[in-house]
Amino acid sequence: MIQELSYLTPREIVASLDKYIVGQQSAKRNVAIALRNRWRRMHVTSDIKADITPNNILMIGATGVGKTEIARRLAKVADAPFVKVEASKFTEVGYVGRDVEGMVRDLVEQAVSMVKAAREEEVREKAIQQVEDIILDAVIPPVDKMAGEETSSLSLTEENDFKLSEQTRERFRQKIRNGELDERKIEIAINSPSSMGISMIGGGMMDETALSNLQDMISGMIPKKPKTRKVTIAEAKQLLLPEEINKLIDMDSVKEEALEKAKYNGIIFIDEMDKIAGSSYRGSGPDVSREGVQRDLLPIVEGSTVNTKYGVITTDHILFIAAGAFHISKPSDLIPELQGRFPIRVELDTLSKEDFCCILKEPKNALTKQYVALFEAENVKLIFEEEAVEEIAEKAFMLNEQIENIGARRLHTVMSHLLNEYLFDVPDKIEADQEIKITKELVDEKLSDLVRNKNLNEYIL
Repeated sequence: MIQELSYLTPREIVASLDKYIVGQQSAKRNVAIALRNRWRRMHVTSDIKADITPNNILMIGATGVGKTEIARRLAKVADAPFVKVEASKFTEVGYVGRDVEGMVRDLVEQAVSMVKAAREEEVREKAIQQVEDIILDAVIPPVDKMAGEETSSLSLTEENDFKLSEQTRERFRQKIRNGELDERKIEIAINSPSSMGISMIGGGMMDETALSNLQDMISGMIPKKPKTRKVTIAEAKQLLLPEEINKLIDMDSVKEEALEKAKYNGIIFIDEMDKIAGSSYRGSGPDVSREGVQRDLLPIVEGSTVNTKYGVITTDHILFIAAGAFHISKPSDLIPELQGRFPIRVELDTLSKEDFCCILKEPKNALTKQYVALFEAENVKLIFEEEAVEEIAEKAFMLNEQIENIGARRLHTVMSHLLNEYLFDVPDKIEADQEIKITKELVDEKLSDLVRNKNLNEYIL
């Protein structure tokens, strides 16, 4: 992480985000500064280093303007563990439901997955060689030397036999790598761990971490039973590779590195923050625990210790990014202590028609590029004219204004309505190597029903 961020300045981070997110410069600048500050903290040499904590961010904006996408892309730029949670899914301690510490445990799980995936890539080549050795032993049993006996002490015949066997094995190894023997059947031994359902043990008597640790402990006590199977060499490669990779990975060091990665690089995105902030809802009923959820969130965001199945983690240096539309409630409806833990507030702009045009064309994963790729899979060429793209943006913007503003998500509705008929006809009626051109007139024709239905909906109760 440190090595990767050492050359990413805030401007470069914003440039990376610009590839996927249109506009919202203020939000992108703030998250870029927060990310760079982590690298800066890592390089602080004085004792004050431990006291430098991240400035958490509260994003305020309507749905579909890019709040979640900014946080998700930021995590990818930083190669950091990232978890998205919804504040409305949590309940106050004492109520039936999920407690807020679950998001920290999810973050650690994500960190373990990331570190393990990186280690798997490191040992993959060695694991492949070991798999090939196992398959070779099944195809051509090796000529074993006597224990401790040097090659020079072997007789000439034995030496020649040994060299011949090794040459044969190398030839067969090459054939296995090239897939020439994939259909040949061999017998291999696979370790199948015994599974034991213990989810009911402790039912309501222990927390999630204790139950998980108990499962791991019992699973470790039960011996793995080797099972002999007759499979093709192609199947043997797939079955043996994960097993050999796991043997080469030191899970203790993976857990240790993952805890550090989650602790200092983790990003937790808390969506729907406005749903637990509505002061007008206080009173009785199911919403009575809203303020309780805020009070449970407070120590996590402030910095506390959380027990996970991989060890203890402190949340002092985790970056929290909260987001909400705040249509009914306001950020000031949050309890004052929680407000203070999100000192950076960013208001995201409502998307304009010009923004919709840019979203359709500019990002690396633009919606028009996605549909072009889908049609290319069927060898059909899809072409969008410039005026057609502008008309799609115009229709989406108009629907957002007149029905309900769901931001860029409206583009998915409009594009789906426009192209579904073609997607259904490929490849039955529209054959390979044909060309589909999307013009302004075609957009008007296809989307006129969508606009007409919208006008009718105004009169339906």
